[in-house]
Amino acid sequence: MRERLIEYMHNGTLLEGYLAWDETRTGPRPAVMISHAWAGRSEFEQAKARALAALGYAGFALDMYGKNVLGTTPEQNTKLMTPFMNDRRMLQGRQLAALAALREQADIDTGRVAAMGFCFGGLCVLDLARAGADVRGVVSFHGLLAKPDKIENGKITAKVLVLHGHDDPMVSVEQVVEFEGEMSTANVDWQVHAYGATMHSFTNPAANNPAAGTVYQPRAERRSWASLVNFLAEVMV
Repeated sequence: MRERLIEYMHNGTLLEGYLAWDETRTGPRPAVMISHAWAGRSEFEQAKARALAALGYAGFALDMYGKNVLGTTPEQNTKLMTPFMNDRRMLQGRQLAALAALREQADIDTGRVAAMGFCFGGLCVLDLARAGADVRGVVSFHGLLAKPDKIENGKITAKVLVLHGHDDPMVSVEQVVEFEGEMSTANVDWQVHAYGATMHSFTNPAANNPAAGTVYQPRAERRSWASLVNFLAEVMV
């Protein structure tokens, strides 16, 4: 397994992503971008990059906030995330900058790129698709679903997979239905997998706050990862 940090810029902000790949595999590798949750790029996302590398992909954990910028409390995380929630065009631009940086790397099959994200990162990759980005597919794990209300979407060409906890207090059933309508109206090839008795952050073993609705659910984690693997095998052909 090989890994390296990659610096890139967006709107004057220095960003740093993490790339992992299996050097024993030859030829250009399909790549998967990983968008982080509200705290910033962490070991959680980097571990996902390595897991993807073990499957034969290049895993790229991107950076939304800036090099070495990480939140350590809910208040700090909210402060970091809020500017992007308020300016979805900026959010999309930062995603596109990460995509461009990934495609500049050697041994990447630039025609076979997908994106996935967790929580805030799930919204980020959905907005990447909404921006009309040239990616094969996007996968949202317990992500926010609300579409931008001040900008027009591009033509969505990516296939879309949403992996959602039915009891997630941050995404109502009505929002799920609205999202499905949005995707259908845009003629997107979409899927929504909803897991019963499952709250927000179900893939994160550190999530253990029922009052906030963030609880690890190993069964949903296992099932959602299997769905990701199957989805990538389909879209990367």
